[in-house]
Amino acid sequence: MLKNLNLKQKFTILLLVILTFGLSLSGFALSSLLRENAKQDISSTGLILIQTMSSVRKYTSTQVNPELVDKLATEFLPQTVPGYSAREVFEILRKTTEYRDFFYKEATLNPTNLRDKADGFETEIVERFRNKSDLKEVSGFRSIPSGDIFYIARPLKVSEESCLKCHSVPEAAPQSMITLYGTANGFGWKLNEIVGAQIISVPAKNVISKANQSSLLIILIVSTIFIATILLVNLFLNRQVVVPLKRMTRIAEEVSTGHMEVEFEQMSNDEIGNLARAFKRMQLSLEMAMKRIKRTQGGTGD
Repeated sequence: MLKNLNLKQKFTILLLVILTFGLSLSGFALSSLLRENAKQDISSTGLILIQTMSSVRKYTSTQVNPELVDKLATEFLPQTVPGYSAREVFEILRKTTEYRDFFYKEATLNPTNLRDKADGFETEIVERFRNKSDLKEVSGFRSIPSGDIFYIARPLKVSEESCLKCHSVPEAAPQSMITLYGTANGFGWKLNEIVGAQIISVPAKNVISKANQSSLLIILIVSTIFIATILLVNLFLNRQVVVPLKRMTRIAEEVSTGHMEVEFEQMSNDEIGNLARAFKRMQLSLEMAMKRIKRTQGGTGD
């Protein structure tokens, strides 16, 4: 099949094979790299959100709670609870396009409100933080009924003594809170103890989609550059190799039929030029040989 193709066609096929192989190999490596970059990007956003929620918690504990503590004896005010404030602020953030796919949970081993109860997977994360005091964050993928998600988590530590007013022993907690939640959950916390984890999650498809978009863009750019390179190489090959070879082929055919007046032009000093020079020497040798033959034939005739 290839023997029926001209040089330019063979060279184009070779470049296309290289392009296909290169894109396949680089596409696989690029996909993994960009997926990791997408994870890092979303992780950075998640950490910023966690830090923001931690600031909201601290503000609630140190600024809001002291102002409303007297009212807790008769009425439970959720605004005094750091976790409640953090969730409310986060829900406001989720109303924006940038953060609408993010979710926040303070997964707690022994929460007052059972909606914050850590599930089995989250409990393992909390236990990792409790067992390794130097572990600052964990991240990864997990499967839930609604689909796969990517998460990043940081330990939730009892850092303010004001938290112990509601979570040390039932006797110290506001009566309004006891009336609402009872005494079965949310007590026994200790200062500087890790009681849960702040977890930011986002659908895994967001990570994959972001990586795929970057991959497609880069592959498109690389393909465009490579196709342009093929066109330029073909143009160069046509002007510097194919056209001179066709010219020499035509001249060689004329010389073979006895037209010695034509000349092989040496247009360059490369291999094509050397070939033209060799053909020219061959033409001169052939012309001299034909002249000798004619002289010999003329002498014999006499």
